[in-house]
Order: sequence, then structure tokens, then C-alpha cells
Amino acid sequence: MGAGDIIHTPVKVEKLAPTAKLPTYGSAEAAGADLSASLDLPATIEPGQRLVVPTGIAIELLPGFEAQVRPRSGLAAKHGITIVNTPGTIDSDYRGEIKVILLNTGTEAFQIEPGDRIAQMVIAPVIRGAFAETDELGSSDRGTAGFGSTGVK
Repeated sequence: MGAGDIIHTPVKVEKLAPTAKLPTYGSAEAAGADLSASLDLPATIEPGQRLVVPTGIAIELLPGFEAQVRPRSGLAAKHGITIVNTPGTIDSDYRGEIKVILLNTGTEAFQIEPGDRIAQMVIAPVIRGAFAETDELGSSDRGTAGFGSTGVK
């Protein structure tokens, strides 16, 4: 593989509902695959409200991978629709339905139609920490300075 080549990993997808759609990539180099709402009827999210939206799919990832559920930038920019727990993590051993917790941060009600693209899913490798208790941590320039201490606004 050369620089810039896209790596593919198999992902099994089970449709749990007749309205379910398989994830799809919007372009040849898109990192996130679109997830769609698996609804029988339209649903409305009022300003400041949350709604758990089913996708009608479950996935099987290879061990050592996760799926991250992230907001769609167009929904966020145009309507203030985001995901509460972004990124949502789908572990490789989870076999339940993927659901997306949408939040309306906008000023107007937002209607989700059956089949609307509501989120994107990114497949990523997992690196786990090997935690070891210690009595002392090494020093650093930042030390214990917390939120906002790096001067970045």
C-alpha cells in the first residue's frame, strides 16, 4: 500500500427493520459512512430536545476495531442538529441496533423523515492503554495546569 491508499476492513451489517438502509459513503474518499433514520413515520425534534433515532442496523466489526458515530456537518451548520455523546462508540463485541442520540441546538423544530441521513460512522483501529499505578508522574512544561491553560482561545 502506498501513501494515500484507503484501507478497507470487512463490516457485516444486519438489517433489523424493513426501513433500514446500509451505511453508504458519499464520496470516493469519505472517512464517514452515512447512517440513515429507520422510521415508519416522520419524527420532530423541538429546540433544546433530544431524540434517540433508530438506524435499523446492527454491525459486526473485527476485533481491534471500533465504529465512531459522529454528527453530519450539514445538519449541524444548517439546522443545529448534533449528537449528544459525540463521538458515540460502538465496540467490536456489540451486536445491538445502532441508535443515534440527536440534539436540536437550533431555534426551530427539525423534522426527520424516514431514510434521512442523520449521522456518519467512522471505522477506526483501537489502541488500549496498559495502565500501571505509580506513586509519581514525570514532569512536563504544563504540569497540573488545567482547562484553558495553554493560551488557546
